[in-house]
Amino acid sequence: MGKDFGAYIEAQQGQMFDLLGKLVRINSGSNNKNGVDAVGREIAAALNDCPLTQETIALEQAGNLLIFRTPPALTHAGQALMVGHMDTVFAPGTDFTDYREDDSRSYGPGVIDMKGGLVAGIFALKALAAGGLLNNLPLAFVCTSDEEIGSPWSKSLIRQEARKSNCAFVLEVGGIDGQVVTGRKGNLSARLTIEGRAGHAAFAGTDKTSAIVEMAHKILAIEALNDPAKGLSANVGLVSGGIGPNTVAAHAEARLDFRFIHAEDGRQLEAHLFEICSQATNPNATCKVEILSGRPPMPANEANERLYRHIAHIARHLKIPIGSEFRSGVSDANFIDHAGTPVIDGLGPIGAGDHSPREYMVKDSLPQRTLLLASVLADYVWGNKRY
Repeated sequence: MGKDFGAYIEAQQGQMFDLLGKLVRINSGSNNKNGVDAVGREIAAALNDCPLTQETIALEQAGNLLIFRTPPALTHAGQALMVGHMDTVFAPGTDFTDYREDDSRSYGPGVIDMKGGLVAGIFALKALAAGGLLNNLPLAFVCTSDEEIGSPWSKSLIRQEARKSNCAFVLEVGGIDGQVVTGRKGNLSARLTIEGRAGHAAFAGTDKTSAIVEMAHKILAIEALNDPAKGLSANVGLVSGGIGPNTVAAHAEARLDFRFIHAEDGRQLEAHLFEICSQATNPNATCKVEILSGRPPMPANEANERLYRHIAHIARHLKIPIGSEFRSGVSDANFIDHAGTPVIDGLGPIGAGDHSPREYMVKDSLPQRTLLLASVLADYVWGNKRY
């Protein structure tokens, strides 16, 4: 059947790249609801010829969430779950807007994070539909709108669908040598706000209550939490404050990111952050910490490794390069794993440079990963949902 899928996918390559270009040219930054919803409409139109039901969860603050289900998923337990996100990190107004190709690569905002993964998922389902298998496959395909900002509205849906699933597949970018993801770090995102006392720089003494000076002490203490040997990272990535060089800053703000392998390390990092905030260098300055978002770690485990071995067996049969890796970045797979469902991430096409104007996809990997996804899902049917 893999050969049949291969013939179908080869014949559809023109349509696959046409859809990819169309999706990439739609700005769908996480806060651009209209753009994310436009991507959702294109996905729904592409799947219109498949026997799928569509559920839309309307959101005011972000793009709508979409859930596509096969007929058996409506009546049977033990579904397979496929997850992709429609939003990107590129806000409206960015200079990186176009889609282009050369002989070996496609370029554009979100081309592999993760509009290429969405195209692979869509055409895997279309290949299964052409083969008459969707009517035997209990599957939910969840398309989210807020992954790049921590999935604040979609994480409950992802966990809910994961608990109904025997296994899950997430369509983030594949590793440059064909790797898929069997484990990820967890993360914590926070905002640090400091209030000082405004004044004229010409009359300020060493005891001035500068929010920026207090923030500088906090930054050094936070950066000291980095511990590469334990897999812990702490990063102060965005800082703002003050209104001009001749004033004492009354306000300063910083955005923070923490990564960790073990849940206990995450709890300790959070405790250290609040401890740092409670110790003011200048007693007249005040400090506030807000936890904005977070994902639990996705430690390597036997359930994920077992699912990987099964996928790798299929990939080798198809002569598609594959390997496994642990990634420092986070994704919605973290929530799925935390729900206790075996999950493999990084099943989207191969590329690099995501979150930058250098983002590209290796073109040959799009039909390859589409074939792998279709074959893995077909095997789920033939194997009597054994994953």
